[in-house]
Parts: sequence; C-alpha cells; structure tokens
Amino acid sequence: MTPNLRKRERSHGPSVSRRLSQVLRLYREDLDLRYGERTAPEYHSRVRRLLAWLKDKHVALFSVRTEDLLAYQTHLLSLRTGEGRAYSVGFHHNQLVAVKSFFRFLYRRGMMLADPAAPLEPPRQETRLPRSILTVREARAILEAASTRSPTDLRDRAILETLYATGIRVSELIHLTLSDVDTEERTLRVVRGKGRKDRAVPLTQAASEAIDDYLAHARGQLGPRASERHLFVTTHGAPMHRMGMSLLVKRWAFQAGIKKRVTPHTFRHSVATHLLKGRADIRHIQALLGHASLATTERYTHVAIEDLREVVKRAHPRGR
Repeated sequence: MTPNLRKRERSHGPSVSRRLSQVLRLYREDLDLRYGERTAPEYHSRVRRLLAWLKDKHVALFSVRTEDLLAYQTHLLSLRTGEGRAYSVGFHHNQLVAVKSFFRFLYRRGMMLADPAAPLEPPRQETRLPRSILTVREARAILEAASTRSPTDLRDRAILETLYATGIRVSELIHLTLSDVDTEERTLRVVRGKGRKDRAVPLTQAASEAIDDYLAHARGQLGPRASERHLFVTTHGAPMHRMGMSLLVKRWAFQAGIKKRVTPHTFRHSVATHLLKGRADIRHIQALLGHASLATTERYTHVAIEDLREVVKRAHPRGR
C-alpha cells in the first residue's frame, strides 16, 4: 500500500457489518422522526447505494474524505438508465441531498470529527411548473360527477371536496382520523404532515357538508371494520391507500370528461393556483399547503404569469 493512501477497510467481516447495520438503524430512526413515510425510506435507500459504492472501493465509512464523495458524485453522473439516457438533474440532486443528510447525522452524533459532505453542492434543479392545472369549471365537473347516493359515491365526493378545499397531500389524506375533522367548526387537522409538522386548515362549506353526508349515510355501510379510526375507508372498511386514492381521482376525472392527467396532487396544484388568482396572500397559501419554504409556494406565481401572458396575447392590440 503506497504511503499517500489512507487506511482502508481490511475486512467487511461481521464486526464491520454489525457496526454499519447499527449506524443505518440509528440513521433510519432519525429519518423517521424528521420526515414522512415516503422521504425516510428514499433517503435510506440512497445512503445504502453510497455504502455499496464505498464497499466496492474499499473505503472505510469513517475515513471518508470530501475527495471520495466528489468521486462518488462523478460516478453518479456516469450512470445511465435502461434506455441509455443520463439521469435527470433531480435524480442527482436527491442523491446528494441524502448523502449530505447522512454525514451531517454522523457528525452531529459525534461519529465523525468533521463533515466531509459539507462542501458538496447538489446541482440546482430548475423550477418545475405543475404539469396539469384544472380550471375552476373542470374542478367543479369532477366534484359533481359523483352524484349518486351510493355509499362509495358519497365517500368519493367527500374525498374530492376535501382535496379541493384544502390541497391536502394524498399521504396526509389517507392518514386522517375521525378526530381530525370538525365539520361544525369547518376545520381539518393534519397531524404530522410532511416534515412531521402539524397544521390546521379550514374546510369549505361544501367539503364539510360532503363529509357529514358521508359519515351519516355511507361510512358505516362500507364494511365490518368501518368502526376503526380512519376517516376514509375502503368498501371493506379498511384504511385507504395511496394507489386507491389515485385511481379514485382518475376515475371521476374520466367520468367528468376531463382529458388532462388528473391525480390527487393535481388538486393541490389547482387549489394554490385558484387561490392565487383570487388574490389570496401567498403566505396564506403557504400555510394552507404546509410548505416549509415560501419559495415552494412561489412557483404558482409563475403559473399565474403564464395565464396573464396568454390573456395579453389574446386580448392586447399588439399581442397577436
């Protein structure tokens, strides 16, 4: 071994493996406390990718230097998809954010004397505008498509009205409990949303009435397990899942004759855009959606500007 090389791992035997497993377990526990059910496993998976690369290069975790992480960044840039294309900027950004999070955790816990990932700069992502925004008329058409008095239609109408009233994330929606909703006060409590933050949001009168209707005439008929605490349940009375919510929204958009791609998140984007057009303060929109950063909310101003550009193009004497 040449003198200029650092000490490398001599073995990946049981003791090293046990220590790495313990570190990963502690890191996962830390992630679970700070992030939601999707972010924590994603960060964990990205860190395991790094650890596999370090093992392949015979670099000990606790002797990692910034130079090693820069080499890892170069390795990521060399990766290609199954179709032979380079990965997106978003992919590289997310990988490095997870790496920085991991080494910040190790440094914070005193496992490393310095943070080798501190100098790393994840590539800047372009501000992506929402792919699909519903018009007010389209949103109303989807809400009104669920018009029968069957238990599933009453449930679906309540879900759709809740999505449009609050812009709630689907991960937050499926975890709502009966105690989280107060239709008399017309408020909804989102417990441990993204970033593990709680928030209270107002319900529209239409959403409150739809939820009341669902609770009074539908929820108890959706299966023997419908007495459990979740607000929205399946036809078997079990808690609903993300995929079920997505299919539900897609089905009612199709029934309403909407040609756009519509997901639960489409309602979130649409709520923000419609409120902005109605001259709502952007900080109020931020509070409603639970954005940690105002910059995230501000991207909807770009949507409004695009709409204004179309108006000028159509109506201004010099616009055509």
